[in-house]
Amino acid sequence: MDLQSIKNRFAIIGNSTALNHALNVAAQVANTDLSVLINGESGVGKEVFSQIIHALSARKHNPFIAVNCGAIPEGTIDSELFGHEKGSFTGALDSRKGYFETVNGGTIFLDEIGELPLGTQARLLRVLEAGEYIRVGSSKVQKTDVRVIAATNKELIEFTQTGRFREDLYYRLNTVPIRVPSLRDRKEDIPLLFRKFAADFSDKYKGAAISLEEDAKVLLMNYPWPGNVRELKNIAEQISVLSKEKNINAKELQSFLPDHNYNRLPVLAGGKSALSQQEFANEREILYKLFFDMKKDVNELKKMFFDILQNPSLAQHLPIFNGNNNSNNGDVNMPDMKASGVPNNYNQSPLPVFINQTGNNNGNDIHHHEPVEESLSIMDKEKELIIKALKKHKGKRKDASSDLGISERTLYRKLKEYDIEE
Repeated sequence: MDLQSIKNRFAIIGNSTALNHALNVAAQVANTDLSVLINGESGVGKEVFSQIIHALSARKHNPFIAVNCGAIPEGTIDSELFGHEKGSFTGALDSRKGYFETVNGGTIFLDEIGELPLGTQARLLRVLEAGEYIRVGSSKVQKTDVRVIAATNKELIEFTQTGRFREDLYYRLNTVPIRVPSLRDRKEDIPLLFRKFAADFSDKYKGAAISLEEDAKVLLMNYPWPGNVRELKNIAEQISVLSKEKNINAKELQSFLPDHNYNRLPVLAGGKSALSQQEFANEREILYKLFFDMKKDVNELKKMFFDILQNPSLAQHLPIFNGNNNSNNGDVNMPDMKASGVPNNYNQSPLPVFINQTGNNNGNDIHHHEPVEESLSIMDKEKELIIKALKKHKGKRKDASSDLGISERTLYRKLKEYDIEE
């Protein structure tokens, strides 16, 4: 089946290079039994790709089931996937078949595969490698012939490095990777998608279809779309229902777009222009680069003050040190801070250092100094920022997540990850 036929059959709108490549890979791998790992942000349509693979495969007449691994409680997910025997746990009043038994011969789509508990990951690995599984509470090995397609909006390779995802399972699932592009990576498709959604909602609500003026199209294409196609569809529906005008300009469109402040974190400065948000999709990478630059600046400041402590004459060349301060009790001949706008109570070293002094303490016999660096752990800083944001917004997750520049769902996950009490 050619690419355009696939788009027509599954109602896929767009002609971007990244989208076409993903569709071609899905079509090529469909007629095999290889495991597929679909990567992409939330809302890009990963489940549609799993349906394409199943529909174009030799298993198309057999069952297909989509399972959201993140929506099933950890205590019951083994039972859901592999089944259980009567009396195997409290509430198991009867034996139950799992998905790998009911979908035998077909395809199972495991969405949010990164949310699987480690124990379930081991069971899944055995299914992929040997086609075998054991019901909860049973000792009997059963066979299954199921093709597994997995999807994630996380970077699983990073999870393997922190022990949250089995490395052997990752490489077993990742036999054929498919990356579905985000909406901001295929901007040329945004007006086409909006027009399609507007026409659909016009039929649904029995009204005239809305259209966009040129300035509104530009605004629509430059919006970051954190919710991707799902968010674009929601915006199109809101405008179709609520707008009094059917020809939408940029000003009216702006009133429907959420105020996502994605540039709240400082950007790196340098000889190059400011780096785009897309280059730093990973929030921890942003923090890492930020704190690395902060550490570098702090170390440079420390070195400057240490040089001044050892050789006060250097202060004459600095604009902020332009006098003599007589309030230092002869410890170190530090310059007068008043002319520089420094508070009068500034009578101690501004740096966290230990100084060993002997003799008359004239500042020339400093034997040793040792900087005491603050914690530069990215996780500690991230936790600290989350706590500050929650306090600032009085525990309101939505406002705190907006202030942090992350989604409310990501904030909820990090509250659990760092065990932060609200």
